[in-house]
Amino acid sequence: MPRLARLILRNTAHHIVQRGHNRNAVFTVPSDFRYYLITLREWKTRLGVQVYGYCLMVNHVHLIVNPGEHEDNIGNLMKRLAGRQTMYVNRLKNRSGTLWEGRYKSSPIETETYLLACTRYVDLNPVRAGMVPHPKDYVWSSYRQKTGLEKPWIDFDPCYLGLSDDIEGCQRRYADYVAGEIPIKETALIRNALARGQLTGSTHFIYKNK
Repeated sequence: MPRLARLILRNTAHHIVQRGHNRNAVFTVPSDFRYYLITLREWKTRLGVQVYGYCLMVNHVHLIVNPGEHEDNIGNLMKRLAGRQTMYVNRLKNRSGTLWEGRYKSSPIETETYLLACTRYVDLNPVRAGMVPHPKDYVWSSYRQKTGLEKPWIDFDPCYLGLSDDIEGCQRRYADYVAGEIPIKETALIRNALARGQLTGSTHFIYKNK
């Protein structure tokens, strides 16, 4: 049965997840995480995409990426990320074969309604997994850049910038937003949309982009 083509929208943020092959660990030591982020920083610039958020877990990655004017930028970015990380790990560990599942999952996000919710979902991954008590304690996500704890290299999305008139205000309000109560239906919608490769958004957004 042929695979359905992914729905990619220009100038729209997408929630992307790629998992390790058979859910095996992809990152085992700090240098593995750092190398992936170095590649992400390099290729987001070279392709002209915007990275609004990320979280590198042990056996999978979450990204919030806007491809800009060219839909194929997401595919090209993920190809470089997966290929470079595989070559890096295989070389260091004297192994061969794939590091990742065959296909990454992607869901276009309705900006006004769900972009902040998706970035919060991504930044809270290590907390939900019981790895850290607070997102500030996890160094492999975008949370620390968004809250002023690290010098930022990510791109600040329009919803984040709309939190305040100055960057310090955005940092404080984003921290408060992440610490706030999260509707159960919001989490379920984000997870289901990603799992099915569907749009993350309102009924109107989904109908408009069918």
